[in-house]
Amino acid sequence: MKSQSDSIDVKFDSFSFQKYIAQDCDRLSFLQGYLSDWGVDSSVLPLDGKNHLYVNFPSSAYNPMFKIKTIISHYDRVSGSPGANDNSFANFVLADFAAELYKSKQAHNIRIFFTDGEELGEAGVSSQGAFALAELFRKLGITNDDVYVFDACGRGDVAVLARAGLDSKVNPQFKKKFLSLYERTQNLLTAAATNFWMTLPVPYSDNAGFLACGIPAVAITFLPKEEVSFYYKNLMADKNLEKAVMNCKIEDGSKNATDLSIQRFKYQEKMPKTWRLFHTEYDNFLSLTQESYVLMRKILAAIANAKTLA
Repeated sequence: MKSQSDSIDVKFDSFSFQKYIAQDCDRLSFLQGYLSDWGVDSSVLPLDGKNHLYVNFPSSAYNPMFKIKTIISHYDRVSGSPGANDNSFANFVLADFAAELYKSKQAHNIRIFFTDGEELGEAGVSSQGAFALAELFRKLGITNDDVYVFDACGRGDVAVLARAGLDSKVNPQFKKKFLSLYERTQNLLTAAATNFWMTLPVPYSDNAGFLACGIPAVAITFLPKEEVSFYYKNLMADKNLEKAVMNCKIEDGSKNATDLSIQRFKYQEKMPKTWRLFHTEYDNFLSLTQESYVLMRKILAAIANAKTLA
């Protein structure tokens, strides 16, 4: 893992990570075994043909006075890509964090899901694994959680809060709840990442499934500073770029060159380099940056420490 600062000393199980991103890895079994090795109990939750992994924290971890914070990180990946950044890195950081919470035996009000089927969202949000999970939340009346989605957090030193949901016209009640969550998330990022965060248009992740079901959810991703600057300049220069980002489907180069794919190729030239690595063989271990580990852990700790009255 490359580092832009040799002074950063963090623990990261690179040996296990390399096994996790191997092409023949059964990622669900591996992830559940990795958690078990740390003493963390988890359960597989099958929904609509997708298998989500849920961390079984004891009841003592929850205080009914405060909101529950649901943290989501998809573990599926596109075939043929190591998926180191999309989304294996976030899986590992979150798994390590789950182990720390498990050992602390303190009330933290956190739920953790490793979701399946995020990459299927390109076929429509209802095909996304998180959509069925959000539907289950709604049926069970779990609509007041603070939902945080971590996707592609392995490259860069700037936390990016996705703008998805800000322009929602679903209903005033949803809008109010979403804006409240968005503001709290900004406050968390200010505390955890100081000046190293921004709000920007970001392609949908598992937040799409929750938003579609009327449950507020925010997505956090990371980018290197120079890529943030490059992307922001492009957004300012091209007023149509934000809409294109929100509706984009990342091409893998294997499809026929239709007019639409050509437009997407031109659009990709305006994207951060990190996003152009998605779904390719270049989304590998060597593309990751060490400071991302430190940054994500700080943000997760801030979420764990946050207390909002239920």
